[in-house]
Amino acid sequence: MKGKIAIVTGGGSGIGRATALELAQKGATVVVVDLDEYGADKTCGAILQDGGEALTYNVDVTDKKGIIDLMNEVVKKFGSIDILINNAGIGGELSFMEAYSDESFDKVMDVNVRGVWYCMKAVLPIMRKQETGGAIVNVSSVAGIGAAPRMSAYAASKHAVIGLTRTAANEYGKHNIRVNAVCPTVIDTPMGRSYIDQDDAIVEIVKATIPMKRFGEAFEVAKTICWLCGDENSFVTGQAIAVDGGMKA
Repeated sequence: MKGKIAIVTGGGSGIGRATALELAQKGATVVVVDLDEYGADKTCGAILQDGGEALTYNVDVTDKKGIIDLMNEVVKKFGSIDILINNAGIGGELSFMEAYSDESFDKVMDVNVRGVWYCMKAVLPIMRKQETGGAIVNVSSVAGIGAAPRMSAYAASKHAVIGLTRTAANEYGKHNIRVNAVCPTVIDTPMGRSYIDQDDAIVEIVKATIPMKRFGEAFEVAKTICWLCGDENSFVTGQAIAVDGGMKA
């Protein structure tokens, strides 16, 4: 990936940070996007310390103008955008559907769906004009390919991400733009553990639903994302790849 320009949203921690580090190790210049300025700087610093190239950009993915400005500035600075990783997302509250608040539902859909939508809308015209096209990977979830009890908004949003992924892959394949999604189960990150860490019994119950009997690691998802972005996968598009230890097998 040497010479390629990659944007990673939600790059300040978890899967986003692991993906940014993996892309940089493979030679890409990485733009680390996150509202968390400290987290983004930490990711960028780790890349620079390892001899890679990176810079940070603080923007809310629900800010349409901010996202357009981001894409334009990256193109102005580097000349292209070769890879976009739509990773920024939130989990929302943990409630049965009848008790789920409208406010939380709207916020989850805003970040997880509208954020992906804005980023794709802004980057697709740029990639379409490039002879090399580009690669987009959207981070969905196993909640995007099945039920997620007490997380109705999250499940709805992640199903929507897969819908956007497959539609864009169909529309833009002729422009050599590949669009795929990854669907992780619980990953050992602050967000991944935020719903279960208060109760050891829940941790064991969730692990029991995964054939490999453990949670995933951020680097495992990152490697899958980078694999989907690589030139060796030039004919893989429109796919939702489960990274779930066999949970949805």
